[in-house]
Amino acid sequence: MRRILLTGNGAAAWGARLAATDYIPAFPITPQTEIIETIADWIDQDEMDARMVTMESEHSMITAAAAAAASGIRVFSATSSQGLLYAMEMLYTVSGWRAPFVLVNVSRGLASPITLEPDHNDVMAARDSGFLQIHCSTCQEVLDSTLMAFRLAEHEHIRLPVIVNMDGFYLSFTREPVEIPQAADIKHFVGDYDAENVRFRASAPVSQAVAVLGGAPYSYFRYETHMAAQNGLRVYDELSTAFAEQFGRTYSAIDAYRCDDADIVLVMLGSFATKARAAVDRLRAAGHTIGLLRPRLLRPFPVEQFRNLLAGKAGVAVIDQNLSMGMGGVLHAELAGALYGDAHAPSRLLSFIGGLGGRDISLEEFYRIAEVTRTAVDEQRTPPPRLLYTEQELREMRKLQAVASVERDELNNNGKLSRD
Repeated sequence: MRRILLTGNGAAAWGARLAATDYIPAFPITPQTEIIETIADWIDQDEMDARMVTMESEHSMITAAAAAAASGIRVFSATSSQGLLYAMEMLYTVSGWRAPFVLVNVSRGLASPITLEPDHNDVMAARDSGFLQIHCSTCQEVLDSTLMAFRLAEHEHIRLPVIVNMDGFYLSFTREPVEIPQAADIKHFVGDYDAENVRFRASAPVSQAVAVLGGAPYSYFRYETHMAAQNGLRVYDELSTAFAEQFGRTYSAIDAYRCDDADIVLVMLGSFATKARAAVDRLRAAGHTIGLLRPRLLRPFPVEQFRNLLAGKAGVAVIDQNLSMGMGGVLHAELAGALYGDAHAPSRLLSFIGGLGGRDISLEEFYRIAEVTRTAVDEQRTPPPRLLYTEQELREMRKLQAVASVERDELNNNGKLSRD
């Protein structure tokens, strides 16, 4: 095992390489492109024995990935943001095919307005598609989760595609020390893709699906897919235990940090949770009993683990880096549904929305979140959802709006004069 500096993109590429991926259909989109460039360079240098094909769109890319996986070979691909949405039709389709492959998504905010910076609205849009989802907070976790995702997808009781998600720029272009396991050790852990009865020969074609199903058969097969996704909870726990035994790094479905004696708990996904850890440490040093939960698995959603970890807590603050228009934070809504009716559920569940379009969440804002949650517990009331946005930011936005209004009026006046 060796340690080198890698970006999150580089770590994802190493995951595909170490897993001995056979086929990589690709279409570039910022900030994911470095993954594909890295793999293409390895293939050109004969350092990776795989076939890469550049497709004309993400829609075709996902179609090709699933078709290849359905024929019995190991497949990897990557996308981001608008690309994931372009592929959305096929995300639902290929999960119905029960085609196991790994797709890395490098989260980036969705238009409009247009941004290259990250948040989680892209990957949240895919949560009901049938893809399992693993969310990462470090570059090391990107590499290790990609390796685990192949075993998860290909497991005989699952056979579904898996998304491994990382935050654009904050992880994709940030270099961190990453341990690269030996290829022989990974081969032992990941193993070969056993396609079981999935075979394809041009000389002896066999249909593996039907095009149209009525209500009853359709319901049966959709529910079977749901049950297969639910199997992911047990299988993921088994894989994380096996990975820890072989490589010494533990990846539970929910990362619990200083939660045993905490009465206030923060809950959030992704790389910003590393800042939340630092905030928890500082608040602990100041005498506050606070902890952090970071789910790695979003699909399947680890309901029972959340209930056990949050049992008896006084207050929970969910920090979403997404916004479901007309509803609020997706993770907050999902956690509320998971905890509803549980006799030991926290009395206060608060919603905060931040990090949209790459906006930073400062340590001071984490302190304020803890303070607001403590006040809600003490006063036995739940405040409305809050957007993390400072008065200074609001003043700057109003200045920009005022300037834009003046420029628009000048353009209108100039146009009127020219017409006269």
